[in-house]
Amino acid sequence: MTLALRLIFMLAVCLAVQSANAQQRPVNTETVEIGLSTDTIAITSGFRGTDLTVFGALDNADPLIQRQGRYDIVVVLEGPERSFVVRRKDRYLGIWINAESVSFQHIPASYSLASTRNLQDIATPKVFAQLGLGVNNMFYEPMPDGFGSSQTLKEFTPELPRLKLKQKLYSQRPGDVQFLSATLFRATLSLPANVPVGKHVARAFLFRNGEFLRENATSLNIVKAGLEFRIYRAANQYSLLYGIFAVFLAVITGWAGRLIFRKD
Repeated sequence: MTLALRLIFMLAVCLAVQSANAQQRPVNTETVEIGLSTDTIAITSGFRGTDLTVFGALDNADPLIQRQGRYDIVVVLEGPERSFVVRRKDRYLGIWINAESVSFQHIPASYSLASTRNLQDIATPKVFAQLGLGVNNMFYEPMPDGFGSSQTLKEFTPELPRLKLKQKLYSQRPGDVQFLSATLFRATLSLPANVPVGKHVARAFLFRNGEFLRENATSLNIVKAGLEFRIYRAANQYSLLYGIFAVFLAVITGWAGRLIFRKD
Protein backbone atom coordinates (compact mmCIF):
# COMPACT_ATOMS: atom_id res chain seq x y z
CA MET A 1 0.00 0.00 0.00
CA THR A 2 1.41 3.33 -1.03
CA LEU A 3 1.83 6.25 1.35
CA ALA A 4 -1.03 8.16 -0.27
CA LEU A 5 -3.41 5.22 0.17
CA ARG A 6 -2.34 4.81 3.79
CA LEU A 7 -3.09 8.49 4.48
CA ILE A 8 -6.49 8.22 2.83
CA PHE A 9 -7.26 5.06 4.84
CA MET A 10 -6.23 6.70 8.15
CA LEU A 11 -8.34 9.79 7.34
CA ALA A 12 -11.36 7.61 6.60
CA VAL A 13 -10.92 5.75 9.91
CA CYS A 14 -10.70 9.04 11.84
CA LEU A 15 -13.85 10.36 10.19
CA ALA A 16 -15.69 7.13 10.97
CA VAL A 17 -14.65 7.28 14.65
CA GLN A 18 -15.72 10.93 14.93
CA SER A 19 -19.07 10.13 13.31
CA ALA A 20 -19.66 7.26 15.74
CA ASN A 21 -18.78 9.45 18.72
CA ALA A 22 -21.14 12.15 17.48
CA GLN A 23 -23.95 9.63 17.20
CA GLN A 24 -23.30 8.32 20.70
CA ARG A 25 -23.03 11.77 22.25
CA PRO A 26 -26.34 12.68 23.96
CA VAL A 27 -28.28 15.57 22.48
CA ASN A 28 -29.67 18.15 24.90
CA THR A 29 -33.39 17.77 24.19
CA GLU A 30 -34.63 18.85 27.61
CA THR A 31 -36.96 21.84 27.71
CA VAL A 32 -38.60 23.79 30.53
CA GLU A 33 -42.11 25.26 30.67
CA ILE A 34 -43.42 27.73 33.26
CA GLY A 35 -46.70 29.36 34.31
CA LEU A 36 -47.68 31.87 37.00
CA SER A 37 -50.27 31.54 39.73
CA THR A 38 -51.71 34.82 38.39
CA ASP A 39 -50.94 37.03 35.41
CA THR A 40 -52.09 40.29 37.08
CA ILE A 41 -51.51 41.71 40.56
CA ALA A 42 -53.53 44.75 41.69
CA ILE A 43 -51.88 47.25 44.03
CA THR A 44 -54.23 48.90 46.53
CA SER A 45 -53.70 51.11 49.57
CA GLY A 46 -53.55 48.04 51.80
CA PHE A 47 -50.92 46.21 49.76
CA ARG A 48 -48.09 45.00 52.00
CA GLY A 49 -46.21 42.82 49.56
CA THR A 50 -46.87 39.23 48.52
CA ASP A 51 -45.31 36.05 47.20
CA LEU A 52 -45.69 34.97 43.59
CA THR A 53 -45.76 31.26 42.80
CA VAL A 54 -44.24 30.04 39.55
CA PHE A 55 -45.07 26.51 38.40
CA GLY A 56 -42.97 24.65 35.86
CA ALA A 57 -42.25 21.33 34.24
CA LEU A 58 -39.33 19.59 32.54
CA ASP A 59 -39.90 17.89 29.20
CA ASN A 60 -37.74 15.11 27.74
CA ALA A 61 -35.76 14.85 30.97
CA ASP A 62 -33.22 12.06 31.39
CA PRO A 63 -34.54 9.61 34.06
CA LEU A 64 -31.04 8.75 35.27
CA ILE A 65 -30.10 12.41 35.78
CA GLN A 66 -33.44 12.99 37.50
CA ARG A 67 -32.75 10.21 40.00
CA GLN A 68 -29.29 11.62 40.63
CA GLY A 69 -30.76 15.09 41.27
CA ARG A 70 -28.50 16.79 38.77
CA TYR A 71 -31.12 19.10 37.26
CA ASP A 72 -31.28 22.63 38.69
CA ILE A 73 -33.71 25.49 38.10
CA VAL A 74 -33.19 29.22 38.57
CA VAL A 75 -36.26 31.46 38.31
CA VAL A 76 -36.09 35.26 38.14
CA LEU A 77 -38.71 38.01 37.96
CA GLU A 78 -37.48 41.30 36.49
CA GLY A 79 -39.43 44.54 36.80
CA PRO A 80 -39.72 47.22 34.11
CA GLU A 81 -36.52 48.97 33.11
CA ARG A 82 -35.90 52.41 34.57
CA SER A 83 -33.13 54.98 34.90
CA PHE A 84 -31.53 55.52 38.31
CA VAL A 85 -29.10 57.97 39.84
CA VAL A 86 -26.71 56.97 42.64
CA ARG A 87 -25.55 59.98 44.66
CA ARG A 88 -23.01 60.48 47.38
CA LYS A 89 -23.70 62.93 50.17
CA ASP A 90 -20.85 64.99 51.63
CA ARG A 91 -20.85 67.23 54.67
CA TYR A 92 -20.19 70.89 53.82
CA LEU A 93 -20.32 73.61 56.50
CA GLY A 94 -22.25 71.27 58.75
CA ILE A 95 -24.87 70.48 56.08
CA TRP A 96 -25.19 67.24 54.13
CA ILE A 97 -25.44 67.99 50.41
CA ASN A 98 -25.44 65.92 47.23
CA ALA A 99 -21.95 65.58 45.76
CA GLU A 100 -20.83 63.21 43.00
CA SER A 101 -23.37 61.04 41.20
CA VAL A 102 -23.59 58.38 38.49
CA SER A 103 -26.63 57.84 36.26
CA PHE A 104 -27.60 54.34 35.10
CA GLN A 105 -30.05 53.29 32.40
CA HIS A 106 -32.05 50.17 31.46
CA ILE A 107 -31.95 48.87 35.03
CA PRO A 108 -34.72 46.52 36.28
CA ALA A 109 -36.71 48.42 38.88
CA SER A 110 -37.13 45.16 40.81
CA TYR A 111 -35.43 41.77 40.68
CA SER A 112 -36.37 38.57 42.51
CA LEU A 113 -34.47 35.31 42.18
CA ALA A 114 -35.18 31.81 43.47
CA SER A 115 -33.14 28.67 42.85
CA THR A 116 -33.00 25.01 43.77
CA ARG A 117 -29.67 25.50 45.55
CA ASN A 118 -27.08 28.18 46.19
CA LEU A 119 -25.87 29.58 42.90
CA GLN A 120 -22.28 28.54 43.55
CA ASP A 121 -23.49 24.93 43.89
CA ILE A 122 -25.35 25.00 40.55
CA ALA A 123 -22.74 26.32 38.10
CA THR A 124 -19.48 28.24 37.94
CA PRO A 125 -19.43 32.03 38.40
CA LYS A 126 -18.41 32.34 34.74
CA VAL A 127 -21.66 30.72 33.60
CA PHE A 128 -23.79 33.06 35.70
CA ALA A 129 -21.76 36.05 34.56
CA GLN A 130 -22.39 35.13 30.93
CA LEU A 131 -26.12 34.75 31.59
CA GLY A 132 -26.29 37.88 33.77
CA LEU A 133 -28.00 35.83 36.49
CA GLY A 134 -27.92 37.09 40.06
CA VAL A 135 -27.77 40.53 41.60
CA ASN A 136 -23.98 40.65 41.40
CA ASN A 137 -23.89 39.44 37.78
CA MET A 138 -26.34 41.89 36.25
CA PHE A 139 -24.97 44.51 33.88
CA TYR A 140 -25.50 47.97 35.36
CA GLU A 141 -25.29 50.15 32.28
CA PRO A 142 -24.19 53.75 32.89
CA MET A 143 -25.49 56.57 30.77
CA PRO A 144 -22.84 57.76 28.28
CA ASP A 145 -22.52 61.12 30.02
CA GLY A 146 -23.76 59.97 33.43
CA PHE A 147 -20.42 59.77 35.24
CA GLY A 148 -17.33 61.86 35.70
CA SER A 149 -14.53 59.30 35.47
CA SER A 150 -13.93 55.56 35.23
CA GLN A 151 -12.84 55.52 38.86
CA THR A 152 -16.10 57.16 39.92
CA LEU A 153 -18.07 54.61 37.89
CA LYS A 154 -16.12 51.74 39.44
CA GLU A 155 -16.81 53.12 42.91
CA PHE A 156 -20.53 53.81 42.43
CA THR A 157 -21.60 50.72 40.45
CA PRO A 158 -21.67 48.30 43.45
CA GLU A 159 -23.76 50.83 45.36
CA LEU A 160 -26.77 50.44 43.05
CA PRO A 161 -27.49 46.75 43.88
CA ARG A 162 -26.66 47.42 47.53
CA LEU A 163 -29.32 50.15 47.69
CA LYS A 164 -31.82 47.96 45.86
CA LEU A 165 -31.23 45.12 48.30
CA LYS A 166 -31.66 47.52 51.21
CA GLN A 167 -34.98 48.73 49.75
CA LYS A 168 -36.00 45.05 49.30
CA LEU A 169 -36.55 45.67 45.59
CA TYR A 170 -33.84 43.09 44.85
CA SER A 171 -33.84 39.69 46.54
CA GLN A 172 -32.30 36.23 46.17
CA ARG A 173 -33.84 33.15 47.77
CA PRO A 174 -31.79 29.97 47.27
CA GLY A 175 -33.75 26.84 47.99
CA ASP A 176 -37.14 28.36 47.11
CA VAL A 177 -37.40 26.29 43.93
CA GLN A 178 -38.61 22.81 44.85
CA PHE A 179 -39.31 19.77 42.72
CA LEU A 180 -42.81 18.45 43.48
CA SER A 181 -42.17 15.33 41.40
CA ALA A 182 -39.58 14.05 38.95
CA THR A 183 -40.55 16.71 36.38
CA LEU A 184 -42.75 19.29 38.13
CA PHE A 185 -41.34 22.16 40.19
CA ARG A 186 -42.56 25.21 42.07
CA ALA A 187 -40.76 28.50 42.74
CA THR A 188 -41.67 31.20 45.25
CA LEU A 189 -40.67 34.79 44.46
CA SER A 190 -40.90 37.74 46.82
CA LEU A 191 -42.73 40.94 45.80
CA PRO A 192 -42.17 43.83 48.25
CA ALA A 193 -44.75 46.43 49.20
CA ASN A 194 -42.97 49.00 47.01
CA VAL A 195 -42.91 46.78 43.90
CA PRO A 196 -43.13 48.99 40.78
CA VAL A 197 -46.15 48.86 38.52
CA GLY A 198 -45.77 47.79 34.91
CA LYS A 199 -44.88 44.67 32.95
CA HIS A 200 -42.63 42.17 34.73
CA VAL A 201 -40.94 39.23 33.03
CA ALA A 202 -40.51 35.83 34.71
CA ARG A 203 -37.76 33.56 33.36
CA ALA A 204 -36.81 29.99 34.19
CA PHE A 205 -33.29 28.70 33.48
CA LEU A 206 -32.60 24.97 33.28
CA PHE A 207 -29.19 23.56 34.24
CA ARG A 208 -27.82 20.02 34.02
CA ASN A 209 -24.57 19.13 35.76
CA GLY A 210 -23.64 22.81 35.89
CA GLU A 211 -24.35 23.33 32.20
CA PHE A 212 -27.00 25.80 31.05
CA LEU A 213 -29.51 24.12 28.72
CA ARG A 214 -32.71 26.06 28.16
CA GLU A 215 -34.68 29.16 29.12
CA ASN A 216 -38.37 29.99 29.04
CA ALA A 217 -40.24 33.17 29.90
CA THR A 218 -43.69 34.58 30.62
CA SER A 219 -45.02 37.96 31.74
CA LEU A 220 -46.77 39.43 34.78
CA ASN A 221 -48.64 42.74 34.93
CA ILE A 222 -48.69 44.75 38.16
CA VAL A 223 -51.27 47.54 38.13
CA LYS A 224 -52.71 50.06 40.54
CA ALA A 225 -56.34 49.60 41.59
CA GLY A 226 -59.02 51.58 43.41
CA LEU A 227 -58.48 55.24 44.39
CA GLU A 228 -54.71 54.98 43.87
CA PHE A 229 -55.27 53.95 40.25
CA ARG A 230 -57.62 56.86 39.56
CA ILE A 231 -55.16 59.33 41.07
CA TYR A 232 -52.27 57.75 39.17
CA ARG A 233 -54.19 57.88 35.87
CA ALA A 234 -55.28 61.48 36.43
CA ALA A 235 -51.70 62.54 37.20
CA ASN A 236 -50.47 61.01 33.93
CA GLN A 237 -53.34 61.89 31.59
CA TYR A 238 -54.18 65.36 32.93
CA SER A 239 -50.88 66.49 34.40
CA LEU A 240 -51.60 70.25 34.14
CA LEU A 241 -55.03 70.04 35.78
CA TYR A 242 -53.64 67.64 38.37
CA GLY A 243 -50.86 70.11 39.24
CA ILE A 244 -53.31 73.01 39.54
CA PHE A 245 -55.62 70.95 41.73
CA ALA A 246 -52.71 69.85 43.95
CA VAL A 247 -51.65 73.50 44.48
CA PHE A 248 -55.27 74.54 45.16
CA LEU A 249 -55.70 71.68 47.65
CA ALA A 250 -52.48 72.65 49.44
CA VAL A 251 -53.65 76.28 49.74
CA ILE A 252 -57.08 75.27 51.05
CA THR A 253 -55.53 72.82 53.53
CA GLY A 254 -53.12 75.45 54.83
CA TRP A 255 -55.89 78.07 55.15
CA ALA A 256 -58.18 75.58 56.97
CA GLY A 257 -55.36 74.60 59.32
CA ARG A 258 -54.69 78.25 60.11
CA LEU A 259 -58.36 78.78 61.00
CA ILE A 260 -58.51 75.68 63.17
CA PHE A 261 -55.31 76.23 65.13
CA ARG A 262 -55.24 80.04 65.44
CA LYS A 263 -55.02 81.28 69.03
CA ASP A 264 -56.99 84.53 68.82
